[in-house]
Amino acid sequence: MLQSFDERNRDLIVNVDGRLTHRDDAKISPFDSVVQGGDAVWEGLRLYNGRVFRLDEHLARLRRSATALAFQQIPSADEITDEIRRTLAANNMTDNVHIRLTLTRGLKITSGMDPRLNESGPTLIVLAEHKAPVYDAGGITLVTSAIRRPAPDSLDPKIHHNNLLTSILAKIEANVAGADDAVMLDQRGFVAETNATHIFLVSGGALHTPSTVACPEGITRQAVLDLAADEGMAVMVGDYSLTQLYCADEIFVTGTMGGLTPVLAVDGRQIGDGKPGRVTARLAELYAQLTATTGSQVCYP
Repeated sequence: MLQSFDERNRDLIVNVDGRLTHRDDAKISPFDSVVQGGDAVWEGLRLYNGRVFRLDEHLARLRRSATALAFQQIPSADEITDEIRRTLAANNMTDNVHIRLTLTRGLKITSGMDPRLNESGPTLIVLAEHKAPVYDAGGITLVTSAIRRPAPDSLDPKIHHNNLLTSILAKIEANVAGADDAVMLDQRGFVAETNATHIFLVSGGALHTPSTVACPEGITRQAVLDLAADEGMAVMVGDYSLTQLYCADEIFVTGTMGGLTPVLAVDGRQIGDGKPGRVTARLAELYAQLTATTGSQVCYP
């Protein structure tokens, strides 16, 4: 699975710290904390017909992450929303758009990791792109990565941070293996998530998903859990081994970038009959209805 370039994005207007500039002219200082040490937090948002899905939840998670990293200043939800609106308006965007928010600690007076060197900041970057869901709706394949998710006492996954090297290393393994993405285990050997998405499995008539001990508390993940509960499905959250993954009746993954996507095989094991399953299809339908009818209005005629 390789994303392709969308020609509509060739002349994007990017928002860096309130400055709207062409993508080719957008600049970030070499003294910015995101350059110096990946010292930043981020969120991925999706725009559906003028509305951002679960915007309040995303901005709350951004604030929690920045607070955990002891950012001295954090823009309000209203301030960030205004910058999102400005960016979308500058690009004349209203639908089928992915928005990447990045909030860095800001500029340092000299290079170094010490946050006391940050005397201005933070820096807010709003990158909005025309981008359809990135996964094949017909299904994807996964392989298990040798790279583990860190334990909470090493790097707490509840901080939605920009240190994504473990995910990148796992993705490299998936690319080499000819799979779409990689399953990542926690330090105990249980399934955590993929390099980019949360994992769900259908087994014994119930919907299961790994706990968030070693992965973020996904917003799309929670939306799917809520939809399943509303449908009267049995829902379980816990620790799952690779064997349980291999033997599942259905598997799908969730995330803002791709929505809800079926998984057809894991480590060469066919899942179910090798086709998108009934429960997966039903939840995908419900999720599409939810994103089409809810969200925060950010685009106006």
